[in-house]
Amino acid sequence: MAELSGGSEAVAVALWPPGEAPPAFQYSPESVAGADGQLDPTEVTFPGCPCRSRSCAAPACPCLRRGHSYSSQGLLLAQQQQGQEQPFSRPVFECNSLCCCGEGCQNRVVQRGLRLRLQVFRTQRKGWGVRALRPIPAGSFVCEYAGEVLGFAEAGRRIQAQSPQEPNYIIAVREHLHDGRVMETFVDPTRVGNVGRFLNHSCEPNLFMVPVRVDSMVPKLALFAAADIAAGEELTYDYSGRFRNFPGASREHKAPEEENSLRKPCYCGSRTCASFLPWDSSLFSTPASSPQPFSLQHT
Repeated sequence: MAELSGGSEAVAVALWPPGEAPPAFQYSPESVAGADGQLDPTEVTFPGCPCRSRSCAAPACPCLRRGHSYSSQGLLLAQQQQGQEQPFSRPVFECNSLCCCGEGCQNRVVQRGLRLRLQVFRTQRKGWGVRALRPIPAGSFVCEYAGEVLGFAEAGRRIQAQSPQEPNYIIAVREHLHDGRVMETFVDPTRVGNVGRFLNHSCEPNLFMVPVRVDSMVPKLALFAAADIAAGEELTYDYSGRFRNFPGASREHKAPEEENSLRKPCYCGSRTCASFLPWDSSLFSTPASSPQPFSLQHT
């Protein structure tokens, strides 16, 4: 069976159907610095923890001062307050390359990369997509959305250079902090990317995105299973950025009716389909070439 990653992933990424392949791009399991050179996701700026145990424990480990993010099985834990799951995100920091803990530490998940059997396949109406070849439990890390990490100016330049007919892969992630500040991350997997670039949008997705920081403040855009996923099921996430897919948690800017004719149609086929792909008018003026407007709120 054909393989997409060229052996760069620990687990092969299958291709279907035989004899077909998506347009050429450079496969990279992790994000790389963009052509503008503003941000280097491989730079190590965080100090390491002094923990000598096999696996770090809260609250002794400084990497876990906000509490554990993962279960002992490596599943992302639900974030609760007074017994209720919260529609916002708590920052996730994993132990890093300078930490004294072992590679088997419970707080090392996303950095280990792809561990699931996935297949990139041609869909009927949405171009290429991704599906699971084995069942995936809820809370599992599925894959990273990797690509070139860009500054705002370069992301804007690339968006404006696109024609409405070209597929757009650029994602704009905004993290809204509790003190009112907003952190922005722009990732473009058009030229350099991984299996995550083929994930389609759905208005009722089975994945959700969480920015996970390991070596620096430049996050890994990690996708986790929102529910148990069956073998053969297509993997999708909501481009508008609802944390854990909570209703009303999106910060997408609603487009005026007269601009709907310019927007790209949504073919997810869900019961709650919005008919159009999300867009963010606060970033770029043309909805047909707008980036994926992913937005999160942190406590």
